[in-house]
Amino acid sequence: MSQYVSRFTGTLAGPPRLRLPGGHRRPRRIAMLSVHTSPLHQPGTGDAGGMNVYIVELAKRLAAINIEVEIFTRATTGGLAPTVEMAPGVLVRHVDAGPYEGLAKEELPAQLCAFTHGVMQAWAGHRPGHYDLVHSHYWLSGHVGWLAAQRWGVPLVHAMHTMAKVKNAALADGDTPEPAARVIGETQIVDAADRLIANTAEEADELVRFYAADPGKVAVVHPGVNLERFRPGDGRAAARARLGLPQDALVPLFAGRIQPLKAPDVLLRAVAVLLTENPSLRSRLVVPVIGGPSGSGLAKPEGLHKLAARLGISDVVRFHPPVGQDRLADWFRAASVLVMPSYSESFGLVAIEAQAAGTPVVAAAVGGLPVAVRDGGTGFLVSGHDPIDYARALRRFADDPALVDRMGAAAARHAQSFGWDTAASATADVYTAAMHEHRRRVRSHHG
Repeated sequence: MSQYVSRFTGTLAGPPRLRLPGGHRRPRRIAMLSVHTSPLHQPGTGDAGGMNVYIVELAKRLAAINIEVEIFTRATTGGLAPTVEMAPGVLVRHVDAGPYEGLAKEELPAQLCAFTHGVMQAWAGHRPGHYDLVHSHYWLSGHVGWLAAQRWGVPLVHAMHTMAKVKNAALADGDTPEPAARVIGETQIVDAADRLIANTAEEADELVRFYAADPGKVAVVHPGVNLERFRPGDGRAAARARLGLPQDALVPLFAGRIQPLKAPDVLLRAVAVLLTENPSLRSRLVVPVIGGPSGSGLAKPEGLHKLAARLGISDVVRFHPPVGQDRLADWFRAASVLVMPSYSESFGLVAIEAQAAGTPVVAAAVGGLPVAVRDGGTGFLVSGHDPIDYARALRRFADDPALVDRMGAAAARHAQSFGWDTAASATADVYTAAMHEHRRRVRSHHG
């Protein structure tokens, strides 16, 4: 960890290359790029997920510390206002690029030229120096950001969110590998960016190991969680009453996009194992699955329903479409435990949200989840994706109902250190360092 920027101070733990003397100014206005997913979309549908939440929350908190944010995203329906004020100091700009409906994320590379044109047009209407910096999210945006930052003479800060090489190294059965074009694209962006923001130290290591990133350019900033929205509130009993769940039930919850990568099938198989071993549990088990099909899951949207029927557990599984954030917080409060058997997860924001609501988590020991979940304290980490191992973790909650409350209380305390204010000020420090270094490079180049 020593070679990366600490998220708390913005300074280096190793050689002090990024020391920020008082004179360096923060950006006044940044262009944030989110090509494939709009911050105005409902998380849990299509390609909308943790990254949407990340962009919305980060932008609002940056605006609160006087950094204006303009978010460029692709228009996905006709007749959208060209600009929408999402919050004071946060503007969403809809860019026309390709047909509105029915474009999968995989088809978007072909629209990047049109998207870049739209971004340049918006910029052309401003005075020079309108944007101090470009912050791009995910590789599609990185390509547009690379061009825009060069054209405008400003630094590029990029967040990968997920990486093709990492995903391909841990593919779920039946999942499609990420294409070579994405791998090449990501490699170019890593090279071009002034700063790369990683969610965790592990992601920072992966950038260096898989993409030969310069460790001095990589800053670790843990995403935050909206602690006003995700909190224990009036407790589990009240949340269950609102959602029509039995008070004494064991409720293992899955919340996320329905696709092989997120492995909701592992939870269903674990539940089948649990019921085979202890049939008496059936009368007090409810398994809510909240989310819509996405990615390679779109090919077989009914696959999970069929699996539940094949396993003979349709009576205990309840499928729900994605819900808004406030409703989701209630589902977290109501659950006994959140189950996240993902094959790869850059951070696993849902794990922090559930814990902030006072609910323990059983998660795969992949990506950022070991940072998000304290094994044995706020939940359990499982190595691999064997349903028997997940059944064993769930059995602990079935056998000891008090464990839910004990771990839940520890989880709520643990989540307090992941507030968005911390994440926003650490991100602002990364911006400041990128601007300072960019100016110094330009000066020495002209000198």
